[in-house]
Amino acid sequence: MAQPVAGTDALTSIPALLKRNAAAFGTAPAYREKEYGIWQSWTWAEAQQEIEALALGFLNLGVNEGDFIAVIGRNRPYLYWSMIAAEMCGAVPVPLYQDANAEEMAYVLGHCGARFVVAGDQEQVDKVIEVQEDLHQFEHMIYLDPRGMRKYDHSRLHDFTHVQAQGRAAEDEYRPELERRIARLDLDSTCVMLYTSGTTGKPKGVVLSNRNIIETSKNSSDFDGLRRTDEILAYLPMAWVGDFIFSMGQALWNGFCVNCPESPDTMMTDLREIGPSYYFAPPRIFEGQLTSVMIRMEDASKFKKRMFDYFMAHAKKVGPAMLDGKKVGLWDRAKYAVGSLCTYGPLKNTLGFSKVRVGYTAGEAIGPEIFDFYRSLGINLKQLYGQTEASVFITQQPDGEVRSDTVGVPSPGVEIKIADNGEVFYRSPGTFMEYYKNADSTADTKDPEGWVATGDAGFFEEDSGHLRIIDRAKDVGKMADGSLFAPKYVENKLKFYPDILEAVVFGNGRNRCTAFINIDLTAVGNWAERNNIAYASYQELAQHPRVYETIQSHIEEVNKSVAVDPMLSGCQIHRFLILHKELDADDGEMTRTRKVRRKIVEEKFADLITALYDGSDSIYTETEVTYEDGRKGKIKATLEIRDVKTLPAETQKVAA
Repeated sequence: MAQPVAGTDALTSIPALLKRNAAAFGTAPAYREKEYGIWQSWTWAEAQQEIEALALGFLNLGVNEGDFIAVIGRNRPYLYWSMIAAEMCGAVPVPLYQDANAEEMAYVLGHCGARFVVAGDQEQVDKVIEVQEDLHQFEHMIYLDPRGMRKYDHSRLHDFTHVQAQGRAAEDEYRPELERRIARLDLDSTCVMLYTSGTTGKPKGVVLSNRNIIETSKNSSDFDGLRRTDEILAYLPMAWVGDFIFSMGQALWNGFCVNCPESPDTMMTDLREIGPSYYFAPPRIFEGQLTSVMIRMEDASKFKKRMFDYFMAHAKKVGPAMLDGKKVGLWDRAKYAVGSLCTYGPLKNTLGFSKVRVGYTAGEAIGPEIFDFYRSLGINLKQLYGQTEASVFITQQPDGEVRSDTVGVPSPGVEIKIADNGEVFYRSPGTFMEYYKNADSTADTKDPEGWVATGDAGFFEEDSGHLRIIDRAKDVGKMADGSLFAPKYVENKLKFYPDILEAVVFGNGRNRCTAFINIDLTAVGNWAERNNIAYASYQELAQHPRVYETIQSHIEEVNKSVAVDPMLSGCQIHRFLILHKELDADDGEMTRTRKVRRKIVEEKFADLITALYDGSDSIYTETEVTYEDGRKGKIKATLEIRDVKTLPAETQKVAA
């Protein structure tokens, strides 16, 4: 068993960290939220008062130790407070994805047996009400935003501020019990339960202890020198382990301020206003921002476009080396300084990255071109490798050792081993306690010695000691000729192009690789507008001949890049089609964290895959879709299938 954090015997729970922060730097900002265009702020002392009032209100409602309290909504200080207040009461917070539909919520709420729900607004309340008849343990729901709630039945529905007010009114009655429950918390008490994204089946409830969260937060903070003056923007789903470790664990450990944007629509504006020094985003966010930049440059004047291309070419050449402290010539430094003044600086400011001291990406592998683009601007973007079951951190990239093709070295306190079949195993202070109500899966994933199977295939580089992840172990296979098949490697290269939103590559056990492509409607739509190309829908634009020509050119460029890799040169794409719809979580094709559910995609579009391999030039298909209001419908389309140039075997051998 891992040892407690050195010198922090009293800091054995999230509530203990809150108490320490309120006492040690109570006047420092702890939480900010933008509402109606105005930033509101709470100090650590004020946050402690708000959270304790809510905890007392929970006790007044009948919250018992061991109860589960679901938390649903966008990132708001009040919902983070709800999770801390739940733990104060000895209950277990269970954050849910706010964009989950009622059926998905019903599974999680029923599985954990939540007696209480804290919901952000009317939309989330309605989802719970829709399925409440099937939730036999559900008793009370607390809502944050009262808009639209006046005529609801309030026998089991409570205003957040009213619960706090009742807690304050009953403080004399419940304060002794609250203090007793807080005192009983220790490093082995449950801190939170987070549900996996469920790429291969039903989501599993990952039980994480205070030890998991606190020791991981300490170790990872020490690794990057995080400090109390840092600022973060909390905008990622609260149900995701990354947001919990950054916005709860590390924020409370270091005492830095958590900033919540007004809405997803204002996130980029709020990001620029806050200018965080510590920033995390999954690759899709960085991909989207890069797409936005490229679209803007296409609309810029010829002079600005030439200047951008010139200085970005120089940044790509010397920027990463300068960021890593390597030797760069005086002339190159001078030219980079000019580029920073007229290109890189304004661009970083537009992106909201002017003050970023430490930036991370994880969740999916990021395309090397995208990664290098941001580092060339002087943004200290690094990669980490993690899982919900690890409390995020398995590996991190040290400053000065950052590369696009590795995920770094083991995080402090983490041990890693590679099995004979290439699967990565780890054990650490962050290793989860169990999967809730799923002893078999717990035993399959974590052995008696604490080693956890990641399900990913990888290897350590002998010279650097850095870990390289190839792909999901279950997705890595062999082509018919025995060469390695690793689809994610190719998909990430494809998604570097702003026109490509998503790609799914097939080829395991076959004699060649093929691909589905989703175009990025924003990027391709902007191109269509500039070229006076009219279209009425995603489907019509996706099947336009000039769009096909552009995507084909991108794939052929990727094939050239893939061909020079001796391990993966067999993964060149021979044929492709552009899908008539975007892959969607509501249709079950992706998880809520936008990971492709390959098995479902293969089953749902089996006719399209068959056509890719039987030589067809086109295929008629009908696909069931789910509309925003929950209704079902069908999309009918005839999709074009195109062949793509590949490099012949002789060229591959020479290039390798």
